[in-house]
Amino acid sequence: MLIGVPKEIKPQENRIGLTPESVKTLVSEGHEVLVENNGGFEAGFDNDQYKKAGAKIANSAADIFNDAEIIVKVKEPQKTEVEMIRENQIVYTYLHLAAAKELTEGLIKSKSINIAYETVTDDNGRLPLLAPMSAVAGRMSVQAGAHCLEKNQKGRGVLLGGAPGGEPANVLILGGGVVGENAAIIATGMRAKVHIVDKSELRLKQLTQMFGDKIIPEQSDKVDLNKLVAEADLLVGGVLIPGAEAPKLVTKKMLKLMKRGSVIVDVAIDQGGCVETSKPTTHGNPTYIVDDVVHYCVANMPGGVPRTSTFALNQATLPYLMKLANRGYQKALSEDKNFLAGLNVHKGHVTYKAVADVFGHQYVDPVQAIKN
Repeated sequence: MLIGVPKEIKPQENRIGLTPESVKTLVSEGHEVLVENNGGFEAGFDNDQYKKAGAKIANSAADIFNDAEIIVKVKEPQKTEVEMIRENQIVYTYLHLAAAKELTEGLIKSKSINIAYETVTDDNGRLPLLAPMSAVAGRMSVQAGAHCLEKNQKGRGVLLGGAPGGEPANVLILGGGVVGENAAIIATGMRAKVHIVDKSELRLKQLTQMFGDKIIPEQSDKVDLNKLVAEADLLVGGVLIPGAEAPKLVTKKMLKLMKRGSVIVDVAIDQGGCVETSKPTTHGNPTYIVDDVVHYCVANMPGGVPRTSTFALNQATLPYLMKLANRGYQKALSEDKNFLAGLNVHKGHVTYKAVADVFGHQYVDPVQAIKN
């Protein structure tokens, strides 16, 4: 198959869909790979590395969208890219459609085949293609939050780990999944006081086994969230409902309980955010203030560390791409129900129920969709 890798055009997005090593693996299986000129430059991969791996360099994104059977990206297609997607073309990337009506409509209209990294599952119901970027974002959330707490960033002027004679900051992590766990790794490492709220008693036990008394586990239905929010210096939102809009756990009213200069890092912003006052921001202009609370809501946090992120992402996504390229999408998806869970839009039909429900579209079972 001919696989195309365009340069990412979302603001401050410096990752790329494939590393040179991934290209080499695909070429060794007899596939052709087109990489846009300087597409990987910001992630530390130059054209020569891609050429040595066996790729051809395309002058423009238009050439790639015009020729490739599979488009491999990192972030959701932007408006100009959606206009270039062809009927029956396979798009393999993060989509986050539940928070993107215009994109959803555009992909339906294109009659393309769209597989979202973030809804591919494994046998335990986990999200293996979302996990590496959730891990990066979780670690970055505390790093970014600590920076935002500095006074020159409009924060409270507190050091996360405190100092002799100064108490450590209170970090409240909403959600004990991959984001929450990785946020806790950094927050506990920086010696903050860390609360993790999750609805699952089992998951909280697992986190307690990992972190011991470095964290304070809180079950969501047994805790006063207002009190925890009021005490937090840094709040990290890491709540996820696969493929659906994130629940709004922190309301605008609750924001008024927070301390002046406290910080919210809403990692769930790709799925609409779990804080009512959250709105997407960019690495170029990452924060804004509501009711004296600093909001950091960058929608592509791992794009800030593109080299690390691209390696981590490819390790997870390449095996599935190999299946797509070697077997064709119908066979690859029909043989693997977990991979089939990644199919969100297929030839004009919505095949992921949470997306269909949020926008009022008819849901088409993906098993039936790929038979047609």
